[in-house]
Amino acid sequence: MLPAMPVEFRHAELPNGLTVVAEVDPDAHSSAAGFFVRTGARDEAPDVMGVSHFLEHMMFKGTDRRSAEEVDRDFDAIGSVHNAFTTSEMTAFWAHCLPEHLAEATTILADILRPAIRQEDFDAEKQVILEEIAMYRDHPVFSLYERTLEVFYGDHPLAHRVLGTDETVAGMARERMLDYFHQRYSADNTVLALAGRLDFDAFVEQAHALCGGWQRTGAARDVVRPQARRDRFGLHSATVNRHYVLASAPAPSGTDEDRYPAAVLARILGDSEGSRFYWSLIETGRAEDAAAQFDGRDGAGEWIIYATGDPDDAVALEETLRTEIDALASSLEEDDLIRVRSRIATGVSLQGELPAGRMKRLGTMWTVHGAYRSLEEELARIDAVTLDDLHRVLDAWPMTPWVTGTLDPEPAAVAR
Repeated sequence: MLPAMPVEFRHAELPNGLTVVAEVDPDAHSSAAGFFVRTGARDEAPDVMGVSHFLEHMMFKGTDRRSAEEVDRDFDAIGSVHNAFTTSEMTAFWAHCLPEHLAEATTILADILRPAIRQEDFDAEKQVILEEIAMYRDHPVFSLYERTLEVFYGDHPLAHRVLGTDETVAGMARERMLDYFHQRYSADNTVLALAGRLDFDAFVEQAHALCGGWQRTGAARDVVRPQARRDRFGLHSATVNRHYVLASAPAPSGTDEDRYPAAVLARILGDSEGSRFYWSLIETGRAEDAAAQFDGRDGAGEWIIYATGDPDDAVALEETLRTEIDALASSLEEDDLIRVRSRIATGVSLQGELPAGRMKRLGTMWTVHGAYRSLEEELARIDAVTLDDLHRVLDAWPMTPWVTGTLDPEPAAVAR
């Protein structure tokens, strides 16, 4: 059997600033493409909060060439798996298909990124977004997370809700969406990421034909770290019967090399198995769920601590959380590093097995960092994390909560 060909990284930039990057794998059985736009909830004016996510929906409502039905039909005709997502940091549109159909999938993606945004579609989709907001409002953890970040970041755009609010979405005008689109969805704010079996030079030529007319706007973003706030708040709901607690504290930014030890620390404290929280809260039955995570952003970051359990045991649950956080630095051992490195390596490797995973990783990496690091280099960087790194990051960025939010049943509901 012939040895597999290595994955090759390729990079090009069109005259208008659009970047094309790829991990070319001649032995792959599929291919993937995605357009990543460096715009999200943090880039929105407060009165149009949610416009990035709203625009994501509008991309599939038709273009000057295709109706909404034709967009779906054309993706289906080539057997493509496709989707999109919006975060605080970026918006992305992607497709995964057989190599012989990737050029057509890329053509469809490029077309929908120049949507018609018809008034009747805008009005109809606004109701869909409002229903989505209402649906997530009933999700306890999601609601508590959004409110915690609002308190934590205050009046900074990092406090913005990705879906927006009833008021900002209901009051949004099509003209404001168009203004946002023309400024943020520019060539120099967009990355086309490709992965799998493909001819890179041919796709650069295709990108030039499809996107060469897109304008350059110099879209920018304020990446100065905001001053986080300290507070504690409590919410009540008649629709819940558990105690939910979610806390946040400042952490390294997602563009800092300390993101690697930060990710390891969060796993040691609150991974789904074998972590400090697992043994002290899940295994003991004190909590049904408990987790810690590191959320790295452009120029900022936060630790997120979460748990849910019996309202009657809320005080003990939170005391246990705080005990584990306070004891983390003194309890770190080399075995923690070995275990977490293996789990992270497994997750990263699984993500990279399919071109779709490689494409998303590549597009996200270039959109955030503007540079490339191979999967192997990424794993080596994780493997290079030492106990000294963990202690240094904890000294600089303690996990002690700055903001703690709780959600509990209404007192009357508890009484009943």
